[in-house]
This record gives sequence, structure tokens and C-alpha cells, in this order.
Amino acid sequence: MADKIEDLTLDYEEEGVVVRKTIDKHVLTKGAWSTVAFLYTEVDRKSGQMGAAKMSVRRYRKRDEKYREDSKFSISSANQARQLAELIGKWFPAEE
Repeated sequence: MADKIEDLTLDYEEEGVVVRKTIDKHVLTKGAWSTVAFLYTEVDRKSGQMGAAKMSVRRYRKRDEKYREDSKFSISSANQARQLAELIGKWFPAEE
């Protein structure tokens, strides 16, 4: 949990080893309900190396001055991200 939206991260350690690392983030909405998009990587359990970049969109609710995760959706591959971007462009075309 974080006090400020700027402090939210997906970084995670197990037994002192980083297993998930935030690469970048973008705050989509701020307020009592906030939405944040994260670009991150995780350790591949087989190789022990950081894997390919993934994306997660997470909703946070601010209660008692702390941001608490409410829901999340993860995009697990670059191909899935491109498909989603194409679909969004189709459903919400740029206005001229």
C-alpha cells in the first residue's frame, strides 16, 4: 500500500531476490478511484533471468489515506498488447 499514487509500484521480492520489477508506469486517472498502467518484467522460474516485458492495468481505491489495489488486468505478451491496441484503435478511432 502507498500513501501517494506516485509511490505505487509492482516491484516484488521473495527471500531478498527481485522476482518482479516495474519498468515504467503511467497514471491514467487520479482520485478516490485511480487507474495505473504498469510496464514490468518478471523472473522466468526456469532460467532465473528476467523475462519479456508485460503490462498490467490496475485500479486502486484510496481509503484511510492509502491506495489499495481493487482490480487488475494483465497483458502477458507483446503480441497480445498489439492486438489490444489494434482493437482499441478500431473501436475508438481518432477524431479528425
